[in-house]
Amino acid sequence: MKALMKTTKPAKPHEVEKKWHIVDADGLVVGRAAVVIANVLRGKHKTSFTPHVDCGDNVIVINADKIRFTGKKLADKVYYKHTGYAGGIKGITAGKVLEGKFPERVLEKAVERMIPRGPLGRQQMRNLRIFAGSEHPHEAQNPEVLDIAAMSRKNKVGA
Repeated sequence: MKALMKTTKPAKPHEVEKKWHIVDADGLVVGRAAVVIANVLRGKHKTSFTPHVDCGDNVIVINADKIRFTGKKLADKVYYKHTGYAGGIKGITAGKVLEGKFPERVLEKAVERMIPRGPLGRQQMRNLRIFAGSEHPHEAQNPEVLDIAAMSRKNKVGA
């Protein structure tokens, strides 16, 4: 007797339909925004999600310089990097990064660390465009507004 199989076919790269989404990061919490953006970049919001195929959408983030942290993370959270030399560990606080020349790196690194490492993850990160101000050059793609605040409230446990 054959069992009833309920399987879906994996998506092929040429079958994937990519949309454009825009996110206004003004007043959003870094981690909550990064989770939603990473899931959209990977394509986990689609029914045709396939782990080994880039089936995610393109995401444009504006006002990345106005993103916020909860608690005392602005002063206490430290991003470390190593120069490669002995004793060459350097650290910079999240507040200094946001005040610096490239404040969009805070959100970029938060999303990057939620995407799998490797060639597929690098391809998915190419679909993310982050801008510090409210201007962006992607108006021709007619991006849909992605309401992260509503999505993060919906995904909260007990809400």
